Amino acid sequence: MKLTNVFKLFLLSILIIGFLNACGPSGKKKAAISGDAASQVYVAPGEHDEFYAFLSGGYSGQVSVYGLPSGRLFRVIPVFTVDGEKAYGFNEETKPMLETSFGFVPWDDSHHPELSQTNGQPDGKWLFINANNTPRIARIDLTTYETVEIIELPNSAGNHASPFTTPNSEYVVAGTRFSLPIPNEDVSIESYKEKFKGTLSFVKIDKETGDMSIAFQILMPGFNYDLSHSGKGHSDGWMFFTSYNTEQSHTLLEVNASQKDKDFIAAINWKKAEQYAAEGKTHDYPAVYFNNEYDEATHTAKANKIETVKVLLPEECPDMVYFLPTPKSPHGVDIDPTGEYIVGSGKLSADMSVHSFTKMIKAIENKDFAGETYGIPILKYESILAGVVPMAARNALGPLHTEFDGKGNAYTSFFISSEIVKWEVATQKILDRVSTYYSVGHLMIPGGDSEKPWGKYMLAMNKMTKDRFLPTGPELPHAGQLFDISGDKMKLILDFPMIGEPHYAQAIPAELLKSKSKKIYKLVDNKHPYAIMSEKEAKIVRKGNNIHVYMSAIRSNFVPDNIEGIKVGDKVFFHVTNIEQDWDIPHGFAIKGALNAELLIMPGQTETLVWKPKFSGIYPFYCTDFCSALHQEMQGYVRVSPADSKIELKWNKSHKK
Repeated sequence: MKLTNVFKLFLLSILIIGFLNACGPSGKKKAAISGDAASQVYVAPGEHDEFYAFLSGGYSGQVSVYGLPSGRLFRVIPVFTVDGEKAYGFNEETKPMLETSFGFVPWDDSHHPELSQTNGQPDGKWLFINANNTPRIARIDLTTYETVEIIELPNSAGNHASPFTTPNSEYVVAGTRFSLPIPNEDVSIESYKEKFKGTLSFVKIDKETGDMSIAFQILMPGFNYDLSHSGKGHSDGWMFFTSYNTEQSHTLLEVNASQKDKDFIAAINWKKAEQYAAEGKTHDYPAVYFNNEYDEATHTAKANKIETVKVLLPEECPDMVYFLPTPKSPHGVDIDPTGEYIVGSGKLSADMSVHSFTKMIKAIENKDFAGETYGIPILKYESILAGVVPMAARNALGPLHTEFDGKGNAYTSFFISSEIVKWEVATQKILDRVSTYYSVGHLMIPGGDSEKPWGKYMLAMNKMTKDRFLPTGPELPHAGQLFDISGDKMKLILDFPMIGEPHYAQAIPAELLKSKSKKIYKLVDNKHPYAIMSEKEAKIVRKGNNIHVYMSAIRSNFVPDNIEGIKVGDKVFFHVTNIEQDWDIPHGFAIKGALNAELLIMPGQTETLVWKPKFSGIYPFYCTDFCSALHQEMQGYVRVSPADSKIELKWNKSHKK
């Protein structure tokens, strides 16, 4: 059958439109997502995603929870930053979480979420994350998705190499990015080489409760410590940290910290360090820091001040620390699932070095050293090298991070050339390359830093998006790009915008988490000192100028709902208990003139808002979280009278009728 001219013209127009839709203004291809990609990431209404993904918020100081493969945002968990939506850092119960040796710090820069592990695999109990600016580590309870503990790290600055866990979560570790005089003191910056030191902190994790405590710190040379990962399998018991600026420069580091051909990966025998600490080899250093814990029974946090920390000195502890030479300015250090291969990503190197743990141990046993620095032996580069990933001939530039799929393959992000390279770990043979859009930082494979990865997807976290999404002024959202890695070739299947500045992520199968999710706080277990169990227990108590309102919230009223006798100069504590016992029925509380935030109270929970009225008059309060058809009716008034008023404290008690 011959095609008519009209039909030929129609087909031609379809081809032209298709070409134009696939190209940008310059005629270049705009996207690399195949036509069936949508079906691979589609999650039907009412269905659940396969994985939970936890992404750091960068300078937002928070953690965001996404579903994979859909890329849907489920929750933002406030950690180091006050959050007006959830009253975190605003209500009286959570303010202590943000106390530090510098005072109340309501912001930070979070980079590396890390799931707790059992037998080298994520177990879904807790999520740890670092604060970079004011050095801290937080622990998030994955039954409630709330921050339950924050520990400050003394003798530290720029807590970047943090908080990476050992295979059974015996410790999470942290390395200081900025070396300092320790203890910190007023010295000339010119004395950097003589007086500045770095620290590696080993934070002990209680196996049952997850409670954190600093077991010991290791005092290190004054380098910059960048990232870390633990050994696994036969390298369990070792922890590896990248370091740069081994030149120990203190100005123009982009030039002066890149003079040497190689910097170091610090290999720490933490089991040996643990032994030395148990033998009393530590020194007590003065160091003020806070360990803040949230008590689920009382729904209240407490800030605990500590004033000393135990420190180990490498020169007094033989066989505890070794330096592995690695190409200059390394960023990531990544250990494959077998624990044999140690990948060092030198940002300024044309090729990527892969070290052998077996060769490292042999070199230590044979004392195959290239010298030492500050009493720490330096292993010979040639003696520990397993091989080199030959990137120079491929024009791949700026290696940052590597993760593994559990099938013998590694995936490395390249920031400068905006791509991900897949290569075989044992042979260092390059298998595949794929572009990212644009300037990829971290990448993540579910379980990709563990002994048993779930290597189905890979998430690239890109620093720039340019033309990927609708423009939103000078700043564009950061981009998450999801790749299918189940086959021989990497396949881009989803682009989605992300909040904050995500640095790293971890993901875990939903089946390991969703059944553990807490639905309510049992009201009978509420030990908050101002909790009430029913509307009949509501009351108001004056203690001088402090007014304590014991308030209930339930669909669709507050009790009390009308209050009189409050005076200018009073300090009013609204202790609001959500007496609901139904899943997903929070209540909010806000009052006009408050200088903090709303409360958002989960079923069975009690939270406190402090309000200081400055002017006489009538002030409404209301529920901020839509809870029922009569949500708008869930309101009340507070009458505020002059400070010298004789009006008695009273409230509406109609609920008792």
